[in-house]
Parts: sequence; structure tokens; C-alpha cells
Amino acid sequence: MSNKPLSLDEQKKMRLVCKLAAQTREYIVPYVKEGVTLLEIDKMIYDHTKTLGCEPATLGYRGYPASCCTSVNEIVCHGVPDSYVLKNGDIVNIDITHKLDGFFGDTSAMFMIGDVSADAKKIVDIAQRAMMAGIEAITPYGTTGDIGFEINKFATRSGCSTVKEIGGHGIGRIFHTDPFIPSFGKKGKGDKLIPFHCFTVEPMVNLGTDQIEEFPIPGSSHHFYKTKDKKLSAQFEHTILVTDKGYEILTVP
Repeated sequence: MSNKPLSLDEQKKMRLVCKLAAQTREYIVPYVKEGVTLLEIDKMIYDHTKTLGCEPATLGYRGYPASCCTSVNEIVCHGVPDSYVLKNGDIVNIDITHKLDGFFGDTSAMFMIGDVSADAKKIVDIAQRAMMAGIEAITPYGTTGDIGFEINKFATRSGCSTVKEIGGHGIGRIFHTDPFIPSFGKKGKGDKLIPFHCFTVEPMVNLGTDQIEEFPIPGSSHHFYKTKDKKLSAQFEHTILVTDKGYEILTVP
């Protein structure tokens, strides 16, 4: 975590870019449905991002080829939009990051396509509630372990597992920076949460084992990940500002 807290002006810029990212996340809701391709969703996100005066931060980032990440069913994260047609019963995480005036706003949500299974409903619900359990653990000068502990406790008590290798990250003028925000941990351990810094909370929760497999993204230094047991995975993400009194969720429309 950079030692320099965000100034009042920088906090305003973060609030704005995060609000706009959340607006794009909400804008696509009616379009994410059976029969739509992931490439069509990516194009809608690109167009809406530009309409808001922002840049899609993932496009070209370390060679990443798209304006969002679309992770379907057993894909844990960083799924690349392609010609896959969403079908009844699918679940998909759509991860959107906007860049505006030198600042980044990062958010993701799950979408359920048509009539989904009880397992699909369960994993989507638990992932969202695990994220909120982590966010609610944030206190000024608390630790990243406080967040991870609550996420993991909620997920495992619900019979699910959390991905350990990937998690949240510091964000602001840089897309990905310290601290790493884990989805497991011990209270009081890890990096301190210094007021007026931003980071994401984005647990990836698996229906089965926490083991994942890594796959290259052609032309990019990024990888995408799938659950090793091919069971469903779900994720939600907010960008958070730590304040001197608590926290503020920035990625709200």
C-alpha cells in the first residue's frame, strides 16, 4: 500500500470513476441473457464505457484483448469474451474496470441465465454474501487478514471453498497494486488498512474444492483459471475506500 493517502480531490475522482463503472455493470443487466454471445456483451460494455467518457481499463492491459472479463460456470476469473452463446442454466461473472482522469474503478457481478440449478443459486448467493462479510470486517488500521478471515469463515460454513491464489488488490492511480486482499486469513495478520486508500474485495468462491487450473491467454501475460473439479465458481467485487471512521463502497451507481 502506498504511504500516500488519497487527497480529497483524488477521493472525488475515485468516487466518480467507480460510480461510472457501477453504472455500466447495471446497464448490461437486461442484455445478459440466453442467446447472447460473450463478444456481444463485451461490445456493449466497450460502447457504454466510452459513452460515459471513460476508457475500458482491461483493453490492451498487459495484452488482454477485451473490455471486460466474462467467466462462465467453472471459469474462476479472467475469462476472455468469445463467441460462446449464453445458455439456459449458465452463470457468468462479468468484471468491469473503467479508467477516467488517471484513476481506476473496478467491479464485478454474477448473472444467472434463465432457470439455473439449486447449486448455481447457492454459489452465487454465497459469493455475494462472502464479499459483504469481508467488507463489513474493514476498519481503519485493521488488517487484510481480518477481511480474509470473515470471507473464508462464511464460505466454508456454507459448505464452499475460497480460492487462495487470487484476490483483491490495491487500486487508485494504478490498476493493480498492494495490498493483496485474500479470501482467507487470520484476524490481525497481513497488511494494515490505512485510511484514505482504496482496494477491491473480490472473493472467488467454489462449490467444490479450492484447487484451480491455470490457462494462458494468447498474446497476453494474463491467465484465466478454472476449478480443477469442474464445479461452479462465483465472484462479486466492489472497490472500497477506507476512511478514518470505517469504509465506503465506491462501486455503487
